[in-house]
Formats: sequence, C-alpha cells, structure tokens
Amino acid sequence: MGGGRPLNAQAAGGEVSMTLPEGPGPFALATVEKLGELTVEIAPEKIVEACHLLKHTLAFERLSTVTAVDRYPSAPRFEVVYHLQSIARNQRLRLKCRLPGENPAIDSATAVCRSANWFEREVFYVFGIYFRNHPGLRLILIPDIWSGPPLPKHSQIPRPTTAAIRN
Repeated sequence: MGGGRPLNAQAAGGEVSMTLPEGPGPFALATVEKLGELTVEIAPEKIVEACHLLKHTLAFERLSTVTAVDRYPSAPRFEVVYHLQSIARNQRLRLKCRLPGENPAIDSATAVCRSANWFEREVFYVFGIYFRNHPGLRLILIPDIWSGPPLPKHSQIPRPTTAAIRN
C-alpha cells in the first residue's frame, strides 16, 4: 500500500493529508469538504483497502458508524457511508461508496474494524445491502423466513387499521 498520489484537504481540526494508492482506477473517486468535514467517495471494491490504509497508516483508528442512504429513484440507488475518527489528531473523515439498486453488495470492513460488525448487520437489516465476508450477517429483529429488507423505500408500508390498534 505504498506510493500513490497525495490527497490534501482542509477539515475540522486541521489539514488531512493522505497518500492514496494507485491501481486500476482511482482509489478516491471524489472528495468534498463541507461544513468542516471531509468526505471521500471510494470505489466499493476498494473499501477494505481504504479502511486498512486509514487505520494503520493514517491513524483513523475508530470507526464510529456505518450507515446507508437510499436515493430511490436515483441511480446509483444506495450510498454506504463510513464515519472514521483519528482520536490522536481529533479529525473525522467520511467515506462513501455508491451501490446499484439491483443486488447491492460490498465487502465487509469487519476484518479491519471490528466495530463494523453490528453496523453492517443493521444496514443489511434495513436496506438489504449484502456485506460479503461478514462473520455473522443475519436479520436482527424479524424472523428468518422474512424475504427482503423490512422497509424498502419503493414499497407501500401497510398501515394498521383502527381495530388492529385497539386489539
């Protein structure tokens, strides 16, 4: 993971300076600094490599959350968002990966960041995004016989009747 091109951006708490590895296609597809926070869009197939680099080389040792955004009906439909923190430098960084609506899948970051485990399960549960190589990807609160994510944005949510609420 040595060499590469530098990425410098101003962010809350000072300048973030990273060296991104070269490879097939850019490691960082885009960077945006807004409201004092740096966001780096990463190609989905590079997310584990990015987390490893950020944790072990640039001291972003804390993964505080993994979440997702459903941009339905836009394409690509999903964004998986990782929030990282360097405690020593008091810096925060957001990584985003865009995924298609059909069979959305991305590699699990649990091999690099153990805290990703529960967050990835939650994203799988709510959005139906599959995390490859996750150690225990399963539904959280609904039966195993359930098919699909519980609240997809494009489906009608059944509303309980007044009689059902009273019972």
